[in-house]
Amino acid sequence: MNYEFFIAKRIIGNKAYKSSVSAPIIKIGIAAIAIGIIVMLIAIATGFGLQQKIRDKVVAFNGHVSITNFDSNVSDESEMPISIKQDFYPKFTSVNGVTHIQAVATKFGVVRTESDFEGIVLKGVGVDYDWRYFNEFLVEGRLPDYSSELNNEVLISQYLANRLQFKLNETFQTVFGKEDINQIPFIRTFKIVGIYNSGFQELDEKFVIGDLRHVQRMNKWESDQVGNFEVFIDDFSQIEKKGVDIYQAIPSNLNSETVVQKYYSIFEWINIFDNNTYGIIGIMILVAGINMITALLVLILERTQMIGILKALGSSNWSIRKVFLYNATYLIGLGLLWGNVIGIGLLLAQKYFKLIPLDPSVYYVTEAPVYISLDYILLLNLGTFLVCLLMLLIPSVIITKISPVKAIRFD
Repeated sequence: MNYEFFIAKRIIGNKAYKSSVSAPIIKIGIAAIAIGIIVMLIAIATGFGLQQKIRDKVVAFNGHVSITNFDSNVSDESEMPISIKQDFYPKFTSVNGVTHIQAVATKFGVVRTESDFEGIVLKGVGVDYDWRYFNEFLVEGRLPDYSSELNNEVLISQYLANRLQFKLNETFQTVFGKEDINQIPFIRTFKIVGIYNSGFQELDEKFVIGDLRHVQRMNKWESDQVGNFEVFIDDFSQIEKKGVDIYQAIPSNLNSETVVQKYYSIFEWINIFDNNTYGIIGIMILVAGINMITALLVLILERTQMIGILKALGSSNWSIRKVFLYNATYLIGLGLLWGNVIGIGLLLAQKYFKLIPLDPSVYYVTEAPVYISLDYILLLNLGTFLVCLLMLLIPSVIITKISPVKAIRFD
């Protein structure tokens, strides 16, 4: 039998132990670990969740990598067409990890009503367009269908619909300019079949999703000419490497740009969350560890006579230290248990009931998103447990300094 574990178990189960002087301090130590785990879980879940949500919203409008012509155009409008007769289209097989590629084109226009007008970017898409992201953003109506003949169905953002007082199934006119400003502009009438809300106001306020063939006709392009290609990959963490691989796989007259390069300031901003998260984790583990050190020191001082008796009976310093480390392990485990129950409970409540709203103009999302994964929960618990236990080895050294003769006489 492991007699150190046996003694530790008897100490924990002793009623006098639970009502001793050290009881309040032990409860504070347990509470510190529980609160630390709660704060760390929330910090990681919301930090990763916000990063993932913002990233997915930007990717929805641009793809992970955009393939365009080499030109000096920095606007949102496609000017020089690209032929779809490329080796990488419609299947990008030369680069591993590419899940989808789609052909699109954009054109700037002005929506006009009887009382107002608004500048928009018509994003023309075709039958190869992946609606997965916009299906999630859809708040009213349905997604457009461009699988057959040319039609006027469009998907408009809730921001634009509210600003221009549009409703589902209404029609509106949009004016598109021509290369020669002296010529009469194009006027197109579109029907709203769906309203989306990505929560990313910077993009919602300008993009209207329509049929690619409208852009092709207004630009006098052939049916096999598009503005650019959007490429999607399976692992965002590999976007830098995949961006290089894609650039090397396309013809020399084409250029590629990752979504991180295109929206550098946004991704730099969300990367700051990592530093904040790591800082919170470090502080919380340090606070929990210090509280547990205090609790262990009190336990040792309270059991000085017991330590002296065990030493007199022949127990080694390490055996006695193990008794208190077993005791501390129980307390750490108790704190982790309550911390996980409360922390994961709060995260699930936020995930399903959206309790905490956020300002989309600042955070690009309407509520605090959470990312729950068993991987980081287990890693966080294991890391906290090991760090706290290692920190407790230091105060347990005091046991080696206790003299059996003085301890037994200790009052």
